[in-house]
Amino acid sequence: MLPILLAHALAALLAPACVRALGRHGFYPVALVPLGGLIWVLTHWNSRQRVEIAWAPGIHLDFDVRFDDLSSIMSTLILGIGTLVLIYCAAYFSDDQDRQRLGIFAGYMVAFAGAMFGLVISDNTLLLYTFWEATTVLSFLLVGHHADLLPGRRAALQALLVTGAGGLAMLVGIVVLGEQYNTYRLSTLLATANPQNLSTTVALVLILIGALAKSAIVPLHFWLPGAMAAPTPVSAYLHAAAMVKAGVYLVARLAPTFAVSPPWHPMVLGLGLLSMILAGLRALQVHDLKLVLAFGTVSQLGFMMTLVGIGTPDAGLAGVSMVIAHALFKGALFMVVGIVDHSAGTRDLRRLSGIGRQAPVLAVVAGLAALSMAGIPPLFGFVVKESALAAILDAPNLSEPVRLVLITGVAAGSILTLAYSARFLWGAFGTRRAADGTPEPPSHWHPPSAAFLSSPAVLAVASLVAGPAALTLDRYLRPYAETLPGELTGHLRPWHGFGVPLTLTLVIIGCGLILFDIRDRIGESATPRLGNADRAYDATVRAMDQLSLRMTRATQRGSLPLTQALILTTLVVLPPAMLFTAERVPIRMRPWESPFEVVIGGIMLSMAFGATIMRNRLAAVLLVGVTGYGCGVIFALHGAPDLALTQFLVETLTLVIFVLVLRKFPAEVEPSRQATGKLYRSLLAVGVGLSVCVLAAFATAARSTEPIWHRIPSAAQALGGKNSVNVLLVDIRAWDTFGEISVLVVAATGVASLMFRNRRFGTLPRVADAPGYDPNPASDYWLSAAALVPRGERSMVLAMTTRLLFPTIMVLSVYFFFSGHNAPGGGFAGGLTAGLALVLRYLAGGRYELAEALPVDAGHLLGAGLLLAAGTATGSLVLGAPPLSSAVIELHLPVLGEIHLVTATLFDLGVYLIVLGLVLDVLRSLGARLDTEEKVR
Repeated sequence: MLPILLAHALAALLAPACVRALGRHGFYPVALVPLGGLIWVLTHWNSRQRVEIAWAPGIHLDFDVRFDDLSSIMSTLILGIGTLVLIYCAAYFSDDQDRQRLGIFAGYMVAFAGAMFGLVISDNTLLLYTFWEATTVLSFLLVGHHADLLPGRRAALQALLVTGAGGLAMLVGIVVLGEQYNTYRLSTLLATANPQNLSTTVALVLILIGALAKSAIVPLHFWLPGAMAAPTPVSAYLHAAAMVKAGVYLVARLAPTFAVSPPWHPMVLGLGLLSMILAGLRALQVHDLKLVLAFGTVSQLGFMMTLVGIGTPDAGLAGVSMVIAHALFKGALFMVVGIVDHSAGTRDLRRLSGIGRQAPVLAVVAGLAALSMAGIPPLFGFVVKESALAAILDAPNLSEPVRLVLITGVAAGSILTLAYSARFLWGAFGTRRAADGTPEPPSHWHPPSAAFLSSPAVLAVASLVAGPAALTLDRYLRPYAETLPGELTGHLRPWHGFGVPLTLTLVIIGCGLILFDIRDRIGESATPRLGNADRAYDATVRAMDQLSLRMTRATQRGSLPLTQALILTTLVVLPPAMLFTAERVPIRMRPWESPFEVVIGGIMLSMAFGATIMRNRLAAVLLVGVTGYGCGVIFALHGAPDLALTQFLVETLTLVIFVLVLRKFPAEVEPSRQATGKLYRSLLAVGVGLSVCVLAAFATAARSTEPIWHRIPSAAQALGGKNSVNVLLVDIRAWDTFGEISVLVVAATGVASLMFRNRRFGTLPRVADAPGYDPNPASDYWLSAAALVPRGERSMVLAMTTRLLFPTIMVLSVYFFFSGHNAPGGGFAGGLTAGLALVLRYLAGGRYELAEALPVDAGHLLGAGLLLAAGTATGSLVLGAPPLSSAVIELHLPVLGEIHLVTATLFDLGVYLIVLGLVLDVLRSLGARLDTEEKVR
């Protein structure tokens, strides 16, 4: 199973190059991948294999796959029809099309086949959901293949929104179900879940919403007809044989356990029956051949959902048989429509006439498929429909009124199916008189090639052969039906004998032909709103847009204080309210452990209060900075020098950034603005402080086991380091650190993008590039760019201090970096220290001096750091160790002696470069950029 998944992933990567090299004929080698998978499935039918790969078992993220009876059936359809559709693509597309886009299309198609295969073999519900959403995204990309056309973009977005929303509901249901039973393994859930439990019922409803949305069941059906804007191969595969069957598959998989749940039958049977009737009626009203088939697909999906949802073995057998029959005849019919569209130049059945005489072979292929869809003997569609009628009539778990309603609804839907099948055949291949207002057969008809006809012909012939061979197929399909509760009494037979099912079939045929004859009386104008959910979708989207605009106007007015106030108010109100409504825990707190803490705390409170009454902006920032330094002192008093060092460095750099920004603000706050809302802001600040204290107290008191920090020092020693904080960051929880530095890169890019609107990257100009630069007196200055600083802003003392301190600070930065594993420091502290050295150079000599200090693009530093950190993770995997794990390399050098090199140092170097690049980016953005704009003014 896993080689099939890997082969599809590799084929998806290679398909673009293959199609670019071979043109449309590149689809043939791509088709070999699903063909190979099909051969494996057929040779391992019902072999019941399982593969379990533990990845993160603590959070139930395991790669568990299972190949069983139902997986065999679905995999055969996915891989078999996927092979035929890829072969069909080689004739459908032309070589004069954009080969790059066509190659990407081929990659998406084979990737979709792999995702669907992964979906039906997944035995972990989270893994199943991953493949489920992969098919959603790939469907979006395939439906929107013609991205330059508005209908294609709209249809792709509509399908993504509807099926994506259903998928989110399903994810919630999966999590509820998994947490309730403490397992996400699907087979275990089916064996142990209680379908009558209330929380299980809620989870099941959410999962069913996802399944119904995926299979385009009313009222979430409208995305499927809209998706007909996709190329015909996409419709033939995704919307007839593969993607829309995912919901049916999930219902069939859950039915053995959950069919007795209270909401199951009302949702599955009720909506399935409604879909069969409403969509069947719509198929009689539209004039596009693809839309006729699209609404017919919705109708047939409702039929399949009804059958697999009944929950009896006979209905289960009929349901999976209907899945196969539908894939055969609907896949063939969609391909036929593609051939007609290519050869005649239109799909409008009102403009087609005489195609049957010009393409008799194509007409025969379409006739076989349409007759199977209509349920005419001896085709497979007839066999399945007879079995379905018998299964409904004999369903022991349905009451008599429910059986009556169900058989009546299925019969009505089957009448509609026969009517629109006849309408499809007559509209596409019939010859009508000129008096009917129908044009003459198209003179530009291009006969389809044998390769173009081969794929639909194979499916149509399979529909014909499968009917007489029903008993043989019965042996392969029964194992799934036997997993349902009850006794399996029915069989797939070419002839079920005389009885009620045959009588109903004759009634269906007779009424269907009558309905076809009077089809014009029930045209779209007769019932213009029936079954058309597009209006409801558009109204919903418009309402959501209006709601979002109103919320944005209320909360996002472009005012940073307002936005911060909303966020902080939420912090003040919501978490404490939830805590006080939860179970009480005893809280024990000591006000202080040392008199120094009281002194430092008093200073911090005084500075914070002073910041609220200070009018001068810079003075207020400095007072706030003192509170940060006070926090660092408290860290040091509690024996955390590493945290104290980081706090001091961060606070210093923050003060510098504030100063850079405040240069462009007035020195003092206007009296009118100072008085506005000061009391409210002060109260909010006090509330935030109290909320954080309460949350910390509750979190500490709620601990019921030994704190993990007790074990961190010994773990750090085992990993070769004495500095627990640094080892924790670069080894024990390196994945978290990797995520944090990724956020730093994104933040730096965002800040710079706001300042550099046109050109994001680039190095600062150096001294030699400055206008009016005279190299002769440069040696008379302490700094290279001192001569470029205006005389009134030049400070000799600052220049001399910078000249002396810059090398010292850089050496200190390197020391912090290398000593971080065993002493206070590390990549983060070292990078901040180096950043402060750059700040000093900038303050003393301006943007030209900054370029002389580090003539490197900030983006290059950020990218190199992130690449180095990521490379450390992948390097560990290559060496057979867990990702981002460290190893100690011992070296003996002649002069230096024994050297212990920890591979985590490379990860720390990435952190160092990212922090340094961030500081450089901030100085370029908020410093040099603002200086340049000021000079332009």
